[in-house]
Amino acid sequence: FYRGRARAGGRKAGAASLPVDPDYPAERIAYLLRDARPAVAITQAHLREQVEAALGEGADTQLLTVADLLADEAREIDHEAAAIDDAQLAYLIYTSGSTGKPKGAGNTHGALANRIAWMQHAYRLTHDDVVLHKTPFGFDVSVWEFVWPLAIGAKLAIAAPGDHRDPARLAAAIHAHGVTVLHFVPSMLAAFAAHLDDFSAAAQCDSVRLIVASGEALAPELVAKMARLLPNATLVNLYGPTEAAIDVSHWTCGPDDAQAVAVPIGHPIANLQLHVLDAAWQPVPAGATGELYLAGAGLARGY
Repeated sequence: FYRGRARAGGRKAGAASLPVDPDYPAERIAYLLRDARPAVAITQAHLREQVEAALGEGADTQLLTVADLLADEAREIDHEAAAIDDAQLAYLIYTSGSTGKPKGAGNTHGALANRIAWMQHAYRLTHDDVVLHKTPFGFDVSVWEFVWPLAIGAKLAIAAPGDHRDPARLAAAIHAHGVTVLHFVPSMLAAFAAHLDDFSAAAQCDSVRLIVASGEALAPELVAKMARLLPNATLVNLYGPTEAAIDVSHWTCGPDDAQAVAVPIGHPIANLQLHVLDAAWQPVPAGATGELYLAGAGLARGY
């Protein structure tokens, strides 16, 4: 789905994307579409009626199917791209709504570019790397999973639907594609580690050199287990909300983290600042408890 005005003549729109998973409950899909009011909605033919119902009567959204787009591509059209600047929206992803109604976080091209440039500087993909895209696209981690390798010229391997929930299928995909970089939510990483441990499948995954964990707290015992199962893979712990272009802090796990009380969220990524403040918005002393405030190039519009 796209929010923004498309340009005629086959030009790339320069609009912001809004991913909507058809597996979401119907109520959530309807809320997202009616709140965002996209100019264009792109779907598959078998989902067209579902999207029409979600949009509701009187919606001014143009509804297209993938088949429509493929038919357009067959024509002789001008593919000149629209001009883009850092402040323009790149994508809109809605929060879970666990503390109220879901809200759309509008992240800009500048924020996303900063996030991808930092990740390349920190972890250095090469043309020999294979990144596994397995995160459902309603979550912002999916953005770096496909933008990073494509921006650098690395290979992108796309997991089949549902593979992100099945450790055995993930291990098979890693082996089949020679995956070198992938992401896990820690709870799924624990399930994946149990599969490698129970079925002696770690050798299938010896191509992996970098595992990115984010989305939940990373347990020290899991750090220790992954170091034993995949000793050649670096495990990094990233933290960040949807409202700040995916991640704002990073920590490379080492032997000390396996024995720690908790794994840190680490240090700010490039051009981001993290502040721990009290109720009066004053910095708290080292070791004291406060609220975490974020600042810098990664913030979504309105923050």
